Amino acid sequence: MSDTLKNSLDAVLSRVTGGAGRVPGVVAMITSRDANIYEGAAGERLLGGGAPMTTDSVFAIFSTTKAITGAAVLQCVEEGLLDLDAPAKTYAPEIGSLQVLEGFDPAGAPRLRPPRREITTRMLMMHTAGFGYDFFNENYLRLAQEHGQPSVTTASKAALMTPLLFDPDEKWEYGTSMDWAGQVVERIRGKRLGEVFRERIFAPLGITEAGFTLTPAMRARLAGMHARNADGSLTPMPDFALPAEPEVDMGGHGLYATVGEYMKFIRMWLNEGAGPQGRVLRPETVAAALRSGLKSHQQIGMLPGVIPSLSNDADFFPGLKKSWGYSFLINEEEAPTGRPAGAVGWAGLANLFYWIDVKTGVGGYWATQILPFGDATSFTGYLDFESAVYRHLAG
Repeated sequence: MSDTLKNSLDAVLSRVTGGAGRVPGVVAMITSRDANIYEGAAGERLLGGGAPMTTDSVFAIFSTTKAITGAAVLQCVEEGLLDLDAPAKTYAPEIGSLQVLEGFDPAGAPRLRPPRREITTRMLMMHTAGFGYDFFNENYLRLAQEHGQPSVTTASKAALMTPLLFDPDEKWEYGTSMDWAGQVVERIRGKRLGEVFRERIFAPLGITEAGFTLTPAMRARLAGMHARNADGSLTPMPDFALPAEPEVDMGGHGLYATVGEYMKFIRMWLNEGAGPQGRVLRPETVAAALRSGLKSHQQIGMLPGVIPSLSNDADFFPGLKKSWGYSFLINEEEAPTGRPAGAVGWAGLANLFYWIDVKTGVGGYWATQILPFGDATSFTGYLDFESAVYRHLAG
């Protein structure tokens, strides 16, 4: 890595952690196919807490968990244990009991009916099964407020037992599909999802500090959560935590990890499924995962923030053609950052962002712990960070 690139990336981190509208702390890294070529940290783990943010800080990585669950699903497919187009209830029977929400009657009770077709694991991977999130969907929010539907952050079985928002395969909607995909993996393997990850993904990649529960060493380096207030100020949330002993290992959002550990996972994709201590996926599986799996009528649009404390309205590269793979966003056109068409990426609720560019052989991860999602400072900082990488590569 040249001093010019390092200076450019350091400057982005310094800028976002200083001045008005700052983020409390950030860790960001870039990797080639072989190794990290940039590791940076700036700011504090918890605003006013005194501990500096360091590259080995631990984050709740939220929906960047999904791609790891996707890899675990694809391993089952490779071994002939899972048919992506078979009813998902074949593997996780409870999903077969869920009905479609058609609205609410005059008394406010949900109006439900059986779905017109079965949910498949492919639909779960594509987010076309009919599930949503209460912070992106008004009907789910109403179920939570008026009928006690538990939040997914409770990591409970009850949180998964939501009605469908539409008939399976009708359209794309982002939600709890990958939590259900994790349940499919658990039933096939006969083990908790965290154990499957450790044995089949983390071990061959040399990942030791990632899991659904925090070890004492990880907890000691945990970055704290913060709330962005309407005036742009920040309020530390030192008591925020996902369940210490989750009832369900939530394949959609439940992992804690360091950024450095996630970079090992990104390198696996850059190396056609290979890790330093064994193969995770076959090259042909990686190629298939990076291709669009959506149908022409299934369009990806803006994520509307219906719980302002959790998410702003969010749209990745507005106006660009986008699709979905197993399990991440695909930009079908070159992005304003310089990311080429066909690269993939996604995000986590607390303003964490990553991308994987197999064509160029580079990937990156940007981690903060701020709510709501779509934080202007963190998201803009991430885009500036990615843009600096591609400017350097083009230069």
